[in-house]
Amino acid sequence: MKKNFIPVAKEVIETEIKSLSSLKKSINNSFNKVVEKIINCKNGKIIISGIGKSGIIGKKISSTFSSVGISSFFVDAAACSHGDLGQISSNDILILISFSGESSELKNIIQYVKRNKKITLIAIVSKKNSLLYKSADINLLIPDVVEAGPGNIVPTSSTIAQLSIGDALAISTMNYRKFGKLDFKKFHPSGNLGNRLKTVEDLMLTNKKIPFISENQNIKNSLKTLNQKNLGVLIARNKRNQTTGIFTDGDMKRTIQKNINLEKNYLKSFMTKYPISIEKDTLVVTALNLMNEKQITTLCVHKKKDPKKTVGILHIHNILASNIN
Repeated sequence: MKKNFIPVAKEVIETEIKSLSSLKKSINNSFNKVVEKIINCKNGKIIISGIGKSGIIGKKISSTFSSVGISSFFVDAAACSHGDLGQISSNDILILISFSGESSELKNIIQYVKRNKKITLIAIVSKKNSLLYKSADINLLIPDVVEAGPGNIVPTSSTIAQLSIGDALAISTMNYRKFGKLDFKKFHPSGNLGNRLKTVEDLMLTNKKIPFISENQNIKNSLKTLNQKNLGVLIARNKRNQTTGIFTDGDMKRTIQKNINLEKNYLKSFMTKYPISIEKDTLVVTALNLMNEKQITTLCVHKKKDPKKTVGILHIHNILASNIN
């Protein structure tokens, strides 16, 4: 007999949504204080610790912090009692995560931190009467939520709330620091995300690989250069090395079909003037969308505020070879 688990799934999700709604309502000025502490942490480290499911959430929060440029690492609360407390020192911020705030593994950490007045202790905790809540310099109080599932015993809604408050801290700090896509790319050079964040500069052809040619070159010599460069395109420049046009193998075929004198007719009369150019810091996915929109296969690339000087070319083959789509 087939069983239908969809109602259970929906009930779990609905329970967790309610916990996030309660968390949203509970956000107060303590959140601002924590973000300010993180922003102003110049000479110390941001350390996150927890035990059990809270520890797993702590690892994820630390990873998110690091991915948006907030230097952070995770320390297992149990390991702190066996030497890892040495990783926590003056001017550090320690974010301790615990639902109850009474886990025995936290006590040694709390005692150590309270002896060093230069360490800021921040608690993500659910119980106001707990040791952790009473010991922290700043508390981010997670509402006393209902856990999904029978018996209200499996950490579900509470861990979702912990994770959400961590994400909120990361994104708030990220926004303040104006941490953008290009910054994010530095920490994610590989994988699908890294590909999505590649810039035109990462893939463009430069220097001698750019098929430059004088706009005053005749068609006969232009044909030779087109064949030598083997890119199916030429970038025409004037005497000031400013890009004035683009000439493709398709343009060459159409020009030859006119039965003109190839030695006495010149490139600038047949090229496409004012070719589309894009800044080198543009994301490759944006460049690909532009190519598709304009139905072209090559883009000139320029530096910011200098669109007349081509510093590279981007061909659709370069994009396809990088598995970006």
